[in-house]
Amino acid sequence: MHYENFYKLLRIACGSEEGFTKISDSEWLRVYDEATRQMELGVVYSALRKLPQDVQPPMEIMFQWASEVENIKGFNELLNAEAARYTQMFAGVGLRSFILKGPANARLYPDVFSRQPGDIDIWVEGGLKKVRQALKDLGFAKGFAASHHIHLPTNEKGVIVEVHFRPSSGNWNPVSARRLQKFLKTELDNATLVPEGFYVPSMKFALAMQLSHIQRHFTEGGIGFRQLVDYYILLKNSTESDRSEVASRLKTLGLWHIAGALMWLLQNVFHLDEKLMLCKPDEFRGKWLLGIALEGGNFGRYGAEEQMNFVRRWFKKRIFVFGRMKFDFWEVFWRSVLYWRQFVNDIPVRIKLRKLSIRNVQR
Repeated sequence: MHYENFYKLLRIACGSEEGFTKISDSEWLRVYDEATRQMELGVVYSALRKLPQDVQPPMEIMFQWASEVENIKGFNELLNAEAARYTQMFAGVGLRSFILKGPANARLYPDVFSRQPGDIDIWVEGGLKKVRQALKDLGFAKGFAASHHIHLPTNEKGVIVEVHFRPSSGNWNPVSARRLQKFLKTELDNATLVPEGFYVPSMKFALAMQLSHIQRHFTEGGIGFRQLVDYYILLKNSTESDRSEVASRLKTLGLWHIAGALMWLLQNVFHLDEKLMLCKPDEFRGKWLLGIALEGGNFGRYGAEEQMNFVRRWFKKRIFVFGRMKFDFWEVFWRSVLYWRQFVNDIPVRIKLRKLSIRNVQR
C-alpha cells in the first residue's frame, strides 16, 4: 500500500497532482525507506513541502529528511560547478563536450536541486584515442576504459566523472546499436549551452539515449525510479516534434519493447498524458519493468542477489539475464553472446591474476 503513497508524492513533486491525505507514522517510515531505496529522497521531499502541515510526516522524520535534502542540494550545486569546470577544461584543449543525464536532467525538474545526484557523464568529441590524449595532457590519472567511456578516479572533491568517447553505451544487439549510434551522432551538433555553464544535448538525443540506457540496465541488472522519473521529466519538457522523430525510429533503433513498457509504467504511476507518449503502452512488459524497479531499487542494488556470495550471485545473474528473453529476445540473446565471448577471452587474464572476476582490472 505504501507504494501508492510513494507514487502520489512523486506526482505531486513533478507537478502532475495536488492533494494528499493523512497517513500513519509507520506508513511515513515505509515511504521514507522506499524513497531511500530509489534515490528519490530529494524529489519526494519537494512534494512534502507543498503539503499542509497537518498531513506532513512527524517532526522527527521531517527533520531527518530535511537534513539529507540539504546534502542533496549541496551535492547538486557541486556537480553543476564541476560539470562547468570540466566543460571549460576540454574547451581549453579544443574539444567540444556536453553533459549526459545527471545534471542535464536535474535542471529540468520543478525543483532543480531535488534530484539525487550520482556522477557526471560528459561526452567529449574525438574518439577514444583523442580523448585519452586530452586526459593525459590535462594531467588526469589513467582511468578504466569501458566500451564507451573512461571512468576517471574520484577527484579531490569527491566527484566521479565518466568521460564518454561514444555518445552512448548503446544496445546489445549490434545491428540496432549501430543505428542508434548513427542517430545520436546526427544530434551531436545540436547541443545547447545552459545557464549552469555546460552544454546539454538535444531533447531528441536525450529521449533516445536515455531510453537505451534504461533498457541496458534492465537487461543486465536492474533499474530504479530515478531513471524512470528522469524520463517522465524529459517527456514533459519535449516538443511534439521531438517525440514524433524519436517515436518514428523506435523499432529500427531497437527500442520498441522498452518504450512500450515505459509508457505503460509512466501512464499508471505518473498519469502520463497520452499525447506525450512515444508509442502504445505495453502492459505485459510495463508490469515487468515496474516489478523489477520496485524489487531491486536503484539499479537493482537492493535485490536479494546483492547479498549473495560471488559464485551464487554469478549463477543468479546468468539466470536473471536469460529470464529477460520474453521481454526482448534479440537484445538478451546478444547480451549473452557478447558476455560469453568476453568471458572466454578473459580466461588467460584470470589465470594470470588468479581472480575469478577481473571487473576492476585496468584495460
